[in-house]
Amino acid sequence: MDRHVQALLNKLSCASITIATFTLILLFIQTPETCISNSDPRTLIRFPKSSCDSTHRELVSIQKKNRRLWSTKDWRKKVDSFSDFFHGIRNLGFLTNQTRVLCISAGAGHEVMALSEMGVIDVTGVELIDSPPLVSRADPHNLPFFDGVFDVAFSAHLAEALFPSRFVSEMERTVRPGGVSVIAVDPCSGEELREIKGLFRRSRFVSARNVTLIGLKMTQIIMRNRIPS
Repeated sequence: MDRHVQALLNKLSCASITIATFTLILLFIQTPETCISNSDPRTLIRFPKSSCDSTHRELVSIQKKNRRLWSTKDWRKKVDSFSDFFHGIRNLGFLTNQTRVLCISAGAGHEVMALSEMGVIDVTGVELIDSPPLVSRADPHNLPFFDGVFDVAFSAHLAEALFPSRFVSEMERTVRPGGVSVIAVDPCSGEELREIKGLFRRSRFVSARNVTLIGLKMTQIIMRNRIPS
C-alpha cells in the first residue's frame, strides 16, 4: 500500500514540476499586455521586457520642484509664522539685516526663507539632509564652521537632538562672544527651563517667553554668549 502511495506522490511531483517549468517558459517568451481603457486602443501599454525597453521619464528639476512646494498654502503659512517669530527677535534688538544667522536643523528651510524675505542678507541653514538652495547638509552635532562666525544661532529642534549637550555646545561655539543662541522648545517652566539653561556652558540667560510657532505653543529661550573678560 505504501509503495502505491509513494508512486502516486512521485507522479504528482513530476507533473507539478512539468507544469511549473512550462509556465516559466511562457512568462519568459511572452510579454503581457494590459489595457488602461477598453474604449481607447491608444492606451494599450506593453510592459517593458527589460530596463532598456522602458519609456523615458521626464526629469523634474530642483527649481521646478521648489516652485511647486513654495507655492503651497502650507509652505506659505509656515514661512509667515517664522517671520512673525523673527520680528519678535528683531524688536528685542538681536536681529538686523546685517546679522549673520545660522539656522540649525532647518528642515526644508521655512525659517531661512522667512529671514531672507525680511531682508537679512547672510542666512545659513543646515540639516542632516540638504534641501537646496535653502538648506545645506551638515551634522548639527559637528558643524563645519569656524568658531564665532555667526551673530545668531537658531533652532526649533533641540528636543530632537541625539546629544543635546553637544548640539548646544556647537551652537555656542559658532556664535561670536556677545552673540545669541535662540531656541524654541515645547512649553516649559521651572525645572525644565533650568535644565535647558544648564546645557549652555558659555552663555548667560537673557529671556524666556511663550510664543506660537507654526501653529504650536512653544517657549522661546534666548542665551547670550559670554564676552571674555
